[in-house]
Amino acid sequence: MANQYIILSTCGHFEQNVLDAIQHDIEKEFHFPVQKNDCSLDIAKFYCPGRRQYDANGILGYLSEISPANAFKTLGLFRIDLYIPILTYIFGQALLNGHAGIISLYRLRNELYGLESNNDVLIYRFRKVIMHEMGHMFGLIHCHHPECVMRSSTYMEDIDQKEMKFCTACYTLLHQNIAASKQK
Repeated sequence: MANQYIILSTCGHFEQNVLDAIQHDIEKEFHFPVQKNDCSLDIAKFYCPGRRQYDANGILGYLSEISPANAFKTLGLFRIDLYIPILTYIFGQALLNGHAGIISLYRLRNELYGLESNNDVLIYRFRKVIMHEMGHMFGLIHCHHPECVMRSSTYMEDIDQKEMKFCTACYTLLHQNIAASKQK
């Protein structure tokens, strides 16, 4: 398929150096060019006043619908508190083998856990969650290897304990899936 690329759709302000680091991570690991754009998504309709959070399923579904037809994958970057009905909060969500995913910085901030603010740690966590959700978009499920980026992350400690890389098994499957997707 010609002109395959991944879109980083920023829904809120993100520093250019952060977006550049994310772009580098994705292009290096997934071997697709990345295009950045500003999201024009009106998230107000996804706000749940009772929870004071945003419905991740609704946002993900809508982002999937409005994704440009010529984009291979679209990743929405947010700064809002996300939830799904069965969990109190989530860091991100993606469609398995799908073309859309969302990630939010909101729950990755030290201040929510009584710790001192640390922007470097925040961005490193954010990049891990992005790699994790991108893995889902390329067909990877959760992994049991303790340091694999595809290990499930329910709590902040889970994110901090894993690396920003795929274990050997996930890496192999990921690159098989990437090769197959480039042949379509």
